[in-house]
Amino acid sequence: MTAIPAARPTGSHRGRRQPGRRSGLPEDAPRWERPALAAVLVTATVLYTWGIQNAALHPFYGAAIRSMAGSWRAFFFGGLDASGSISIDKLPGAFWPDAVSVWLFGPHTWAAAFPQVVEGVLTVWLLHRIVRAWAGPLAALIAALTLTLTPVTVVLNRATIPDTALTLLLVAAAGALQKAVRTERLLPLITCGIWVGLAFQAKMLQAWLVLPVFAAVYQLAAPGTRLNRALRVLLAGAVALAVSCSWVLIAWVTPASSRPYLDGTSNNDPFTLVFGYNGLSRFSSDATAFGAVAGTAASRTTGNTGWGMLINHSVGPQIAWFLPLAVLATVLGILWRTGQPRTDPLRTGFVMWGGWLAIHALVFSTSNGNHAYYTAVIAPALAALAGGGLALFRSEYEATYEPKPETHYEPEAEHGVGGGRRHLALPAGITLTAAWALVLDWPTRFVSWLLPVAVMLALCGVVGLWSRGPRTSPRMVHAALAAGIAATLVVPAGWAVSGLNPLYAGATTSPMAGPVGKSYYAHPRHAPRRRGLGRPNARDTALLDYLTTHRHGEKYLLATQAAYTAEPLLRAKSEPILVMGGFTGSTPFPTAEQLDSLVTTDQLRYALLTTQRPSTPATTWVKSHCTRIRPAAYGRRTAGTFALYDCSPRR
Repeated sequence: MTAIPAARPTGSHRGRRQPGRRSGLPEDAPRWERPALAAVLVTATVLYTWGIQNAALHPFYGAAIRSMAGSWRAFFFGGLDASGSISIDKLPGAFWPDAVSVWLFGPHTWAAAFPQVVEGVLTVWLLHRIVRAWAGPLAALIAALTLTLTPVTVVLNRATIPDTALTLLLVAAAGALQKAVRTERLLPLITCGIWVGLAFQAKMLQAWLVLPVFAAVYQLAAPGTRLNRALRVLLAGAVALAVSCSWVLIAWVTPASSRPYLDGTSNNDPFTLVFGYNGLSRFSSDATAFGAVAGTAASRTTGNTGWGMLINHSVGPQIAWFLPLAVLATVLGILWRTGQPRTDPLRTGFVMWGGWLAIHALVFSTSNGNHAYYTAVIAPALAALAGGGLALFRSEYEATYEPKPETHYEPEAEHGVGGGRRHLALPAGITLTAAWALVLDWPTRFVSWLLPVAVMLALCGVVGLWSRGPRTSPRMVHAALAAGIAATLVVPAGWAVSGLNPLYAGATTSPMAGPVGKSYYAHPRHAPRRRGLGRPNARDTALLDYLTTHRHGEKYLLATQAAYTAEPLLRAKSEPILVMGGFTGSTPFPTAEQLDSLVTTDQLRYALLTTQRPSTPATTWVKSHCTRIRPAAYGRRTAGTFALYDCSPRR
């Protein structure tokens, strides 16, 4: 009996690098692999950098990035303004590269977005490397191209949001786990824990979602005794916990007077920021869980929750193009390897990536709500499963047409469950994926001109594969396979490329590709001009000029009601600005007594209030103790929703 063909693409015993080689590919890599990988990386770079000077700079995070670039206190603690009076509502780790880039290159929008581009391209390259070691060069190329052309990945890598760093670090953790399972070495497993801990610095508890999957994969598939595997998992988990909580513990032991007030908390506690505001409040009806500030879970308003969340009209076209293929690949990849050794690397990969997909789908479906870009973290799993699945299906397809000895042939004996029909999985997978693309695009018909192209490519691929005979040349088979793969990619590619146009890239606070993004604006000329770093409009310039002219040694340029009011000023100029109430305006900082003390000691003179945020004790103090300034004095015709107050006791 011959070896099972499906074992061939694993790459576990083929294509090992020779000692001393620095190339990312082994000596025996196919001739087409290097140029193909280079083309994918170039495509990713172009997609992520096109028009980067007008990148989608998140107003809140963009303001913090500029402040962090000019102050060590603000840098380490994630201060929203240069003085670091109040922090952002996330851990600062994901923004450290952005702040360093702005510090190096200056306050430019492209400088703030450049680290996201690097993170996105690195993720594509790293996924290719990991999938190649698991399922071979064809699977790796498909996975890399699929990830590159995922619409939400394209728009997110052109923005300043933490999920790009989270995704890169978790992919690195998956690669370390794969190496630990394959080699039985402890260091890669410890490295996996470190990568997960660093991912926690980017997006907190979301980084931990993969931990049960990784632990189960190592316990089920790694060599060694059961006790030894369990002890190693506990050690790696302890490392992940220590690295994850490092910043939280440092902030916890730092005196409150020596660090910013932590936004989103009612008690200035870093554990509340992580486990309350960004944790329990997202999964319960209690918005004040663990001391969180009420009403601060912004994602509650998106409505993207429930078991159909991944395939609804807004999220589905962003991420779900390869979801049916990924599920099919996971199920067949596990079933077809039944009877193989416990450490079978091919089955292990399907368990790891399938578990990654399943745990995120479960959590997203049970949370209070999710922005569409949250799902970018499952793009590597979908891409890996698509690549690994198509490579597995191709292996079974080729095995069916290999010359057989002239002896009695029993499909079930050779291939196990479903043996004689396994070759149908390849055309079936292509058909299913192409048909699903039509389903996702049909409600909007956004790229309807690409639908006939996808159908024709799918027909050419499926008919070519289905009609293969003894005299069919290998080139014809390869052409049919290429057409089939192209059919699965062409429609999502159309959505992905649309994200290069700001009209089809969603809001800066919620990047989404296609007509879902366009819904933010009724017409191109109504689309607001993106304000990057150092680009104040005439109104903000006039206000800054007025405040600077009338400033006489005060520590703060002014106090604002909520970050909404301060964001354009902080992006335009790195100055100490007291942001009262933090992101939403509801965080209890500063108190009325603290505000009175700042004014009395000549550290603060002006306050800018807005009618678009609820009143707090601090804003009530301003209205009762300060004098309202005429709008014309600071360059505005009417007051509108903003009002500037002079709180100087010397007025």
